Amino acid sequence: MTTLPFISYLGGPEPVHYAHGPDSQRQVGVPEGELLEFDCNSSEVFPGTTRTFWLYVPQQYSPDEEAALMVFQDGAMYYDPEGEIRAGIVLDNLIHQGQIPVTLAIFVDPGQPGNRNIEYDAYDDNYASFLLNEVVPRVQADYNISSKPDDWGICGGSSGGNCALTAAWTRPDSFRRVISFLGSFAQMPGGNPYPAAIRSTEPKPLRIFMQAATRDLNWNAPTMNWFSENLQVAAALAERDYDFRFVLGDGGHNPNHCGVLLPDALRWLWR
Repeated sequence: MTTLPFISYLGGPEPVHYAHGPDSQRQVGVPEGELLEFDCNSSEVFPGTTRTFWLYVPQQYSPDEEAALMVFQDGAMYYDPEGEIRAGIVLDNLIHQGQIPVTLAIFVDPGQPGNRNIEYDAYDDNYASFLLNEVVPRVQADYNISSKPDDWGICGGSSGGNCALTAAWTRPDSFRRVISFLGSFAQMPGGNPYPAAIRSTEPKPLRIFMQAATRDLNWNAPTMNWFSENLQVAAALAERDYDFRFVLGDGGHNPNHCGVLLPDALRWLWR
């Protein structure tokens, strides 16, 4: 059992801002991974779209050993070392510390023009198929990625958060570790399917980290309530005894708390 210090905090009407910890900062002596850029100028799954994706390769990677894989949606924002998420810096620090395995990471931008919500909010396997058939094979051609689904994770925020869960939900044969930050379950076409689907389906071999915010979009509204819909998904996962962790903060619909939590989320995901 862990005992935490008492902090008096009653909250307020406005979202709070969280300070980043040391694992989200560049550290002296920590080797920096390499970032390689790929263009995706055509797609069979999403015809008429183009995008860029990037591959993060840690210095500890060796072609003689299989590496784990993480896929991040909204790739440029999630990698940006000056932004809130700073996933590349976090990966550098955690791999160096031995707290997560040597991991290759793919940072994928949504399709252009304007295809983000079509790709991310859909309740089907199209986006997972796009990753598995059009993105990951281009990396596998030159890098030794583990073939075990337990070694593959996927992460996203907002619509990218429900996208990450959907990719693993529809293709647990490939993705089994999920990080969903501030999932936009409320705006999925036809409504949020997950509370009912989770309760009515035999549990899948997934490990899921979720984060939600008390001041998310429409947090006090009777409909289209991002806060409420995340709570309902988390409740269903708990009822079905999933291996999941749910963290609630007092932020708004922005990536600040997501980025602050990313080091702990990855540690928990790969524990």
